Amino acid sequence: MDSFSTIHDPAWDSLLEAAWRAWANAYAPYSHFHVGAALLCRDGSVHLGCNVENASYGGTICAERTAICAAAAQGMKPEQALALVVVTEAPTLTPPCGLCRQVIAEFSEDLPILLANRRERALYTLSGLLPHAFTGRNLQ
Repeated sequence: MDSFSTIHDPAWDSLLEAAWRAWANAYAPYSHFHVGAALLCRDGSVHLGCNVENASYGGTICAERTAICAAAAQGMKPEQALALVVVTEAPTLTPPCGLCRQVIAEFSEDLPILLANRRERALYTLSGLLPHAFTGRNLQ
């Protein structure tokens, strides 16, 4: 997990700030549930994501996938993701949904993921949140 080994490691601070900036841009007129994400890549780039809802619901995209897509659009390849932060103002920490976990697994099966709200933090790895992930190796 490189320098992202503990919940309060200072390496998380700038990613947390970035995730909160993304959170402020969430488009959530239906659920009013804002989510922000910040993905750090090995080249030092940070890609932000927020949830973007749609009246058809199926067109909604989560903050985590928005960040992954932004990074991929800038050239991120598998295993180049270094750390992910996901923030909400919910009273309990909010992990990525199943679809987001699957998309994250495409790029890093053991990504450290910091979940945070305004009161607490918890640190996970994607492999802890999505054991036995279905990946490209299953298609070989």
